[in-house]
Amino acid sequence: MSGWIGIGRTDIGRVRAMNQDRFLAIDPLGFWAVADGMGGHAGGEVAAQAAMAAIRAHIEQVAAPGLDSPHDILSTLMTAAHQAVRDRARLDPALKHMGTTLVAMLLTPQPTAVAHIAHLGDSRTYLYRGHTLTPLTRDHTMIEKYLAHGILTPETAKTHPERHVLTKAVGISASATSDIATHPLHPDDLLLLCSDGLTKMLEDQDIALVMAQSGGDPIRACNALIENSLARGGIDNVTVVVVAQPKHPPLTTL
Repeated sequence: MSGWIGIGRTDIGRVRAMNQDRFLAIDPLGFWAVADGMGGHAGGEVAAQAAMAAIRAHIEQVAAPGLDSPHDILSTLMTAAHQAVRDRARLDPALKHMGTTLVAMLLTPQPTAVAHIAHLGDSRTYLYRGHTLTPLTRDHTMIEKYLAHGILTPETAKTHPERHVLTKAVGISASATSDIATHPLHPDDLLLLCSDGLTKMLEDQDIALVMAQSGGDPIRACNALIENSLARGGIDNVTVVVVAQPKHPPLTTL
């Protein structure tokens, strides 16, 4: 067991007719994930569901102690999710172009806690440590490519018409190789996994402020992030998972 817990919540938002986000929180295995589906009226919901179902079906087998490295486990899970979405799309022509973003984190506890993070698309992971919020993933979007090559500035990128165009996602191409990174953790760290429904509404400094006000409580942080996103307009589905090491006295209850 990882000894860390993840508190997750998803909300349809104030505009959309359907929630196409999904999340997983499997604390005993130290595993958490967020998916944000895309592809027509129902396609995004189906894609996110298919991806998460594939992960749930595989994780207990591949995450057994002593078998594979965290990198290999995450690669296997991301590939399984990708294949599940592709297979489901083949069954229905109406779902041909569906896909989903996916960010997944596997935490290994010994001897020091380490977060292993895989992602495809623009769902993100952040680390909040010592009053500083640090992105641990880089979006797979056209905007990120433009920024990396100096074509756009961060300010102009915020309103660019291609700011949400993905370059990678689960299910949208014949193959997809996820980025996987490793980050050692401190006992007081908070980790945030989220769909872009949060980051469309809140800037990083807004997220950092909410995390600071949570007092290290993942339940408080999770609920406050969702509520702040809705208060700003909630133009998209919004999903948040906040991961922390439990503190004493006990955490607040929902």
